[in-house]
Amino acid sequence: QVQVVESGGGLVQPGGSLRLSCAASGSILSIRSMGWYRQTPGKQRELVAIIRGGSSISYAESVKGRFTISRDNAKNTVYLQMNSLKPEDTAVYYCNVEGRKNDYDSFGSWGQGTQVTVSS
Repeated sequence: QVQVVESGGGLVQPGGSLRLSCAASGSILSIRSMGWYRQTPGKQRELVAIIRGGSSISYAESVKGRFTISRDNAKNTVYLQMNSLKPEDTAVYYCNVEGRKNDYDSFGSWGQGTQVTVSS
């Protein structure tokens, strides 16, 4: 089994910053991608930022220039630095990790989610 645990959410004022962390642990041979998604009530989960293959990074248009994703390979951890936060960034943020458990089995695991609320 592969466990994914997020942390770092909370309440912040517009214009403020938060840093989310996501650590993967368990039966991991290699990691193919680590990404952050978010979801608000009544809407589909959307991609916020993702690192593929250790160096290929993509961002949603709505967060470009404000959010930065980074990864610590030694710790199987991915971070999301969120600056200049807006009320529309309010959502539950989920971490997704995909990779291989061994030579035969792959995995794709989600964290439990962490609430980010941007409000004055």
